[in-house]
Order: sequence, then structure tokens, then C-alpha cells
Amino acid sequence: MRLLSTKIKDIKKIKTKIFKDKRGFFKEIYKKKILKKNFIFDVMSYSKKNVLRGLHIQTKFPQAKLITVTSGKIMDIAVDLRKNSKSFGKYYSTIISQDSDFSLFIPEGFAHGFLCLSRTCTINYKCSEYRNKKSEKTLRWDDEQTNIKWPIKKPILSLKDKNGKNLDFFR
Repeated sequence: MRLLSTKIKDIKKIKTKIFKDKRGFFKEIYKKKILKKNFIFDVMSYSKKNVLRGLHIQTKFPQAKLITVTSGKIMDIAVDLRKNSKSFGKYYSTIISQDSDFSLFIPEGFAHGFLCLSRTCTINYKCSEYRNKKSEKTLRWDDEQTNIKWPIKKPILSLKDKNGKNLDFFR
């Protein structure tokens, strides 16, 4: 297991070995001695094709997240909303599937979302803080300033995600 840098500082891919045999596979997801992050809360998300979830952030009680796809395939997005960051408003995008040899670490201060690309998908999140409904905000998935290159024009969205805020709200 090792950390790989990405184009945005502090977002890391956690490269893992996958041990396969005729029964299936086995892979490690997280080692505290490698990532040095304490996760206190785990959640799981199940979605159907073309469901877009996000872009969510906890503003007062920020969460770091470790994203692992256990079934299906997603386009995962993290947008830097750290006010003093050189990459504020920039996004990182990657495709993750159940066959990927990595998980994605997203530090505190980033909005996170994903689009389900397969028939269905299941994602496991490790979070460094509990969810706080009053602290939860949503960045618009189609914000013109972030200009995310989604492979879909009309995703399936929740009401909360349809009503997300533009990037200027987070400045």
C-alpha cells in the first residue's frame, strides 16, 4: 500500500495490491500508518446509473473521506473549497470501479460527489467526522466556474443537489 499524488495537493490515491485467485480477490483499503488519518464514521451509498450525488461539503465540521467502490463504476469528483488554497475552485476527477487498485483520499475542505456510470454502484466512505446536517452545504454540480466535464447532460439528482450553491457562495 502506498500514497500517490494527484494534480491537486493533498488529494491522494491509495494504491493497493489486489490478491486474486479462483475464489475472487482480497485487498486492503486503509492502514493508519500509511495515511495517518483517524476515521470515526463509515457510510455506504447505493445508486443507479446516471445518479449524480453531490457535490457535498461539511463547512463547520469538515470531513476527510476515503472513497472505495465495492460494486460498479463511478466518476468521482472533489472540488477544492479551501478559501486560502492556490487550487480553490479547481476539481479533481477520476474513474473508480470495483476492479480499481486504489481508493481515493479527499481531505477536509473539499466538496465531493460522484456519478454512477454502471447499471448500479455501491460506494463505501470512511469519514473523519460525523455528519452534521446544519453544516452540510452543496456546490452545484453544473457550476459554470468549476466547469466540471461530466459525461452526462441530465443526471438524476436529489432536490438538495438540484438546489446547490454556486462557487461564489463558498468564497
